[in-house]
Amino acid sequence: MPELPEVEVVRRGLERWVAGRTVASAEVLHPRAARRHAEGGDALAARLTGRTLEAASRRGKYLWLPLDGRGSALVAHLGMSGQLLVQDAATPDETHLRARFRFADGGRELRFVDQRTFGGLDLDELVPDDADGRVPATVAHIARDPLDPLFDAAAFVRRLRARRTGLKRALLDQTLVSGIGNIYADESLWRARLHGAQPTDELAPARVRELLGHVRDVMAEALGQGGTSFDALYVNVNGESGYFDVSLAAYGQADRPCPRCGRPIVREPFMNRSSFRCPRCQRTPRRPHP
Repeated sequence: MPELPEVEVVRRGLERWVAGRTVASAEVLHPRAARRHAEGGDALAARLTGRTLEAASRRGKYLWLPLDGRGSALVAHLGMSGQLLVQDAATPDETHLRARFRFADGGRELRFVDQRTFGGLDLDELVPDDADGRVPATVAHIARDPLDPLFDAAAFVRRLRARRTGLKRALLDQTLVSGIGNIYADESLWRARLHGAQPTDELAPARVRELLGHVRDVMAEALGQGGTSFDALYVNVNGESGYFDVSLAAYGQADRPCPRCGRPIVREPFMNRSSFRCPRCQRTPRRPHP
């Protein structure tokens, strides 16, 4: 699933190519693409036609473009394989094209492509937010991410240490901190030399702040390289892949030597997915959280 750096790359592309343009026509070509919209795909398309899309925003892995008037917004979640692509109208339709937006200026159109149909589009009302104005109602429960200028690091340290859970599980909790997925959690834990099963309530505040610094560094580096692309599903709005995967030290590196100590990286099951760590640098805690 795309994580914060990949979604931020897409947001920047939408900001450049889509923001400020007026929708001339919209089509929802697959019902699952609009399953989050109670009125269905045709109603979503009709409500968007003639509206101007404003500056692109992001909270965690959610993207949205407010409509003129600031009352509602087009909200997108990429799911496992969703792509928002800016394409020339003459470009042949993608195999898994789910929605299309044409604009009044006649320029490039916006397409939502989703092979596995876990992503989706919605038209949601905007509600007041704590600091930066208004956010879609479906996004209001999502915490800020570590790269957000308004992210409260001190509050994050307090809240994480108040939990009684494993450290990696806490990092993946989008109500605590958003945008950190499996890839960047493993990379940050490797840099901090921490095991994912480390009980959060046993971590000293200084260690939590150190880990947060690594999280920010990993995400900033990934963002600078266009995100992490393991296959053709992870692309920006122009269809280009990121290349942070070549810099990964732990995630996906099972049986390869740890870049720090040389011990082979191990793969372990975690919440119906895989987790990667160095058994020497990230030793199992004495009382790991189950």
